[in-house]
Amino acid sequence: MARSPFHSRRWQLALCGLALLLAAAPFVPRDDEPAATAATSAAAPSASAQADWRTHGRITPAMRVEIDRVVQAGALTGRRSATAEAARCAVFAGERYCLGLGWTTASPAEVGDRLAYAAQDAGRHARQAAGGRVERTGDLDAAGLLERRRRMTPTERAAADRRELEAAARAVDKVRLLRAEVQGRPLPDGTLGRPKKAREHARRASILTSRRSREQNQVYWCGPATAQSIAWGWRKRRQDQRVWAKRLGTTRAGTAITDLVRVVNNNTGYDRNAYADDYVVLDIDDFTFRQWFRLMMRHIEDYRAPVVLHPVLEKRFYPYLDDDASGHFQVGRGFQRTGDGDPQLGYFEPWNQQRFDPSEPFIDRNQWHSAYQQYRANRAHFQHNVGV
Repeated sequence: MARSPFHSRRWQLALCGLALLLAAAPFVPRDDEPAATAATSAAAPSASAQADWRTHGRITPAMRVEIDRVVQAGALTGRRSATAEAARCAVFAGERYCLGLGWTTASPAEVGDRLAYAAQDAGRHARQAAGGRVERTGDLDAAGLLERRRRMTPTERAAADRRELEAAARAVDKVRLLRAEVQGRPLPDGTLGRPKKAREHARRASILTSRRSREQNQVYWCGPATAQSIAWGWRKRRQDQRVWAKRLGTTRAGTAITDLVRVVNNNTGYDRNAYADDYVVLDIDDFTFRQWFRLMMRHIEDYRAPVVLHPVLEKRFYPYLDDDASGHFQVGRGFQRTGDGDPQLGYFEPWNQQRFDPSEPFIDRNQWHSAYQQYRANRAHFQHNVGV
């Protein structure tokens, strides 16, 4: 019996649909892989998307012009002044993003001065580390950041800058909402969504079981150990730190916080709207302690998502240390408000100095420590930023 035209048409449509799915399959990011960063603007968000924070893929024409400007400026500076390279900034919807540093209220000149001083200071720290006076735990310092860029070809630098700036542009509303929530700033017109509803915070709250953390396996692997703990908390299964070192691009010089934020966004669900939304690198130099601690409480209790802490690991801030160490990464996971005015912050500490020197005291993974000292350690780092 002959097939009806209807059946023939239906099979043609089905085959076309299958072909489209197969053609698109290579561009769908697999679990554990970074999402694609195509340089095309996505369509305007739907009405339902405008009801929340998410602005995935939404890069306006004005943002595209700004991205092109900053990328082209990097091509002109070439391999010249390290400060000129590192201090390049873009402005998206009134918020400033500086490459390698994150979202900041500092001027490009202030950022340049900060990074120039840090690059000079890194040489002194390297000499002290060689003499055994300062231990390196795996944060990529100013000299390391600049050296990594210097080793790139012009094409590689331009591509890396564009990826970082596109990710920033997509997340600008997250930054505006965070500043409204935590610092009490007016919410600018045109921001997608409204701040998440605040509530009275508990006296104590924590997330992530303390069993899902391991000490760093190499002296320069605080970044991979941090990524391992955060992803382990989400997936409920552990992956080797070598896996995370590869995804982060970690070298013996260390890991960049921008790479940690990228990996958290691409390998966990903590970036979903029900949690913290897209993680961003946020300069907290203009945050008071009360605002900084409010950010920790909001992130841990309201968003139910860990914080990428980025302190300087020195004995003046952390009494469990036997020696001063470098910039560092930890996993913020809890807080406790106390009656004596010295609230506590709970975090996973990847650094265990005893692993690399048996004569030094053991450092536990699960720490509760003065939140004010943690804030000071964060401010003492030349980048002054966190991953939230």
